[in-house]
Amino acid sequence: MQLSNLINNLPPYHFANAKKKIADRKAAGVDVISLSMGDPDLPAPRNVIDRLCQAMQETENHRYPEYFGMRPLHEAFAAWFKRRFDVELTPERDILPLLGSKEGLTYVGAAVLNAGDISLVPDPYYPVYVTASATVGAIPYMLPLREQNGYLPDLESIPAHVLAKARLLWLNYPNNPTAACAGPAFFEHAVAFARHHNLVIIHDMAYAEVYFDDQRPMSILQVPGASEVAVELHSLSKTYNMAGFRVGMLVGNPELVSAVGRLKSNIDSGMFRPVQYAAIEALNLPASWLAERNAIYRRRRDLLVEGCNALGMRAHNTTAGLYIWAATPDGYSARDFTTWLFDKTGVFLTPGTNFGDAGEGYVRISITASEERIATALQRMKEALR
Repeated sequence: MQLSNLINNLPPYHFANAKKKIADRKAAGVDVISLSMGDPDLPAPRNVIDRLCQAMQETENHRYPEYFGMRPLHEAFAAWFKRRFDVELTPERDILPLLGSKEGLTYVGAAVLNAGDISLVPDPYYPVYVTASATVGAIPYMLPLREQNGYLPDLESIPAHVLAKARLLWLNYPNNPTAACAGPAFFEHAVAFARHHNLVIIHDMAYAEVYFDDQRPMSILQVPGASEVAVELHSLSKTYNMAGFRVGMLVGNPELVSAVGRLKSNIDSGMFRPVQYAAIEALNLPASWLAERNAIYRRRRDLLVEGCNALGMRAHNTTAGLYIWAATPDGYSARDFTTWLFDKTGVFLTPGTNFGDAGEGYVRISITASEERIATALQRMKEALR
């Protein structure tokens, strides 16, 4: 069978391979501690599950759902956005429900890019940014994110000949994998830069509600006029421990929101209604639920940062996100270290180079494991590195 060039040139998705490696080692009797994926280990809220189960009993919800989501879901997200960011969204114009933000990233790339266009991609990056560009024949141009610059891209360093063909700028704060955050000055500059160079900004904000010490990340749509050039993606996966539910949202520029909706309606048949009702329930949870959940993550963060620094793996306290971005021990590349560590201890980390060349010298460590398992992982690492 002759497969397409797209499939032949598409690399395996790292985390699909990672899950297979973990499963193989577990089958061999190894006690694997995976600190690799940002897959929340805490349960979804009880009342969200109850609402899902209730909606499942209503036979009307067994039929095809609305292509663009129920009006109450649009309204719930608009109300949440107003409470969280003090930004007004028109429910049926500025919001599109997604089957997780991952699919939205792919669709929004396809709605903007043509073959031969340049896509401006931060490096390190969430792999879907490159996939979304490559699937339509666009050319990724990497913008290195350096620790000394706070992991913010230097937009002014982009050559004029690149900007002449660039259509799209990917941004992601709180950042995956570095956990860096961006503030008003950067977002204001990015919006002005995009307007001047006729770029579309896609801001991936999947980690909006995982934050510590009351340092709440900001939305790019808080910048006046941002919706003229930008869209933003949100996810209930990390926000409410609902990764398996597959619920996300695309918000912002209404023309692009509409374009993605048109593309989606030709590919899928919408979101299962019981999941939409569960999402509405989640979006109306009290702030106290979020504070309690983030307190758990903060303790895990502190444990990992302290532990990594004690091992000589330099790591900084993060203010948001599910990850610690730690330096590899001296003498190891990122991939060699993670492979050696997994083989020797059963502790599975993600090499920084899985997110681009600029990730060399770092590993990404997830806080989605209990304090007990994190402590065990750190002890195994200490013994192995001794």
